[in-house]
Amino acid sequence: MPQRFAIYYAPSTSDPLWDRSTAWLGRDPASGEFFEGTVAGIERARLLNLTQSASRYGFHATLKPPMALAAGATVEDLEDALAEFARTQQPVELGRLRLADLDGFLALVPDRENTALQDFAAHVVESFEPLRAPLSPRDFAARLAKGLTPRQEELLEAYGYPYVFDEFRFHMTLTDRLAEEDREELQSAAQTWFGPVLEEPVTLDRLVLYSEAESGTLFVRHGDFRLGQ
Repeated sequence: MPQRFAIYYAPSTSDPLWDRSTAWLGRDPASGEFFEGTVAGIERARLLNLTQSASRYGFHATLKPPMALAAGATVEDLEDALAEFARTQQPVELGRLRLADLDGFLALVPDRENTALQDFAAHVVESFEPLRAPLSPRDFAARLAKGLTPRQEELLEAYGYPYVFDEFRFHMTLTDRLAEEDREELQSAAQTWFGPVLEEPVTLDRLVLYSEAESGTLFVRHGDFRLGQ
């Protein structure tokens, strides 16, 4: 599979939320650093086992899902488009985040509905669609096999991902899907660990480009594009 790129929101690498999340997931996608030690009473080996996928993708909220570039497009084209798009957009106030259980995995989500956020996310999806390569038949079939609604199938066909536009839910994933016996303990640990940084409101002030060198490898933080600059 060719190199893939994703357009995410992630906080500044100097933000306490970034520090907490990278320590929780065991690695920093910006610096490449890996972390040891217990987190909120959870042994590192166990936590790594319960966050494998979340750690591979890196701490983020998805706006434009991972994609290979369209034929003839280069990473420089994508970076130029991101810089231009970001320059014309204004930051979006998210308010406070809270810990939530989303279909069995833990994530940080906005504490209230946010029409401006939904509109912004849709604008990102549409704006970068010309740079996205179509899904391969194999990838399309694999996603279809996960059991989608008719609307999600329609979005998958059109945009290569079923959870955009009216199906979009802003979330910053903290775990993989948890077994019932792990859920309560991990939720308590996550609340303890992230609680101190959830008091402050969050502003979506940048788009962050992540990249995956080849299928199954770690996503890395490739570059930040500040909104309104």
